[in-house]
Amino acid sequence: MKKLIVLFLLFSNCAIAQTSTPKQPFFPKGTVLYGDINYAGDTLKKHLLDIYLPPVVKSSYPLIVWVHGGAWMLNDKYADMGYMTETLKGFIDKGYAIASIDYRHSTTAPFPAQIQDCNRAVEFLYRHAAKYKLDKDKIALIGFSAGGHLASLMGLSNNDNIKGFYADGKKPSFKIKLVLDFYGPSDFLSIKGNESTDPNSPLTLLLGARVFDRPDLAKIASPVTYVDKNDPPFLIVQGEKDESVNPGQSISLSLHLKLAGVKNELIIVPNAPHYGVMFDAGDVRNKVFAWLDEYLK
Repeated sequence: MKKLIVLFLLFSNCAIAQTSTPKQPFFPKGTVLYGDINYAGDTLKKHLLDIYLPPVVKSSYPLIVWVHGGAWMLNDKYADMGYMTETLKGFIDKGYAIASIDYRHSTTAPFPAQIQDCNRAVEFLYRHAAKYKLDKDKIALIGFSAGGHLASLMGLSNNDNIKGFYADGKKPSFKIKLVLDFYGPSDFLSIKGNESTDPNSPLTLLLGARVFDRPDLAKIASPVTYVDKNDPPFLIVQGEKDESVNPGQSISLSLHLKLAGVKNELIIVPNAPHYGVMFDAGDVRNKVFAWLDEYLK
């Protein structure tokens, strides 16, 4: 019996330590993948994350946490990668680790389940940083659309004690050095479409109620609610012709940060829609790299 236990433990440790090459062809050759790591200690598929490490071996790597979009009800940890290939390659080439995280959809669990999962995933990365060669003191967030909302909310509420945002009710240990917000909603009280009477609208499904019926909950879920002088710097990227998240959302967030004295920059991409390859263009990409190099190197 003891031999069986020992063999089981050895096999388990090997499984945890096993690495592979990412299936996505756009990652540079030699990129190391730790795939499908459960960050919550349960069996939920939406509680998995992937870690990508550069091929150049170092003792630790600054970490970029990738938060996917999909109206809080679609997609997974591979989403948004397909149109941001050059940016992803640049992250690896410049020596950054990437952790792409999944979170529960609003169709399964309404807010605050999504922000609880995101905080839980980053706390897992922080606590297991040495194991995966991550620099726990150099963590940036990048999010797209709904993921931009979650990244912004995580970064802005990190220095507050919002117990409902954490699965165990305890404030996390990690600190966020930088937020890269790509067209994420920032204020549900003013976002275009919040007046929808459709019970299946993304915002209603997220909150579990219409904004007009629960403005208190809409405020709690809005990143601008938590802006203060101690927040991390923000780079905000927004499409000029975004049909899903009106540009006023990014403008408002930038102004709130400016009034609080938080360093930020807003880039409006001319003629760009809600998502796509225009956000992977060289000028946007170089700006992203510059901000990362300033705050994570």
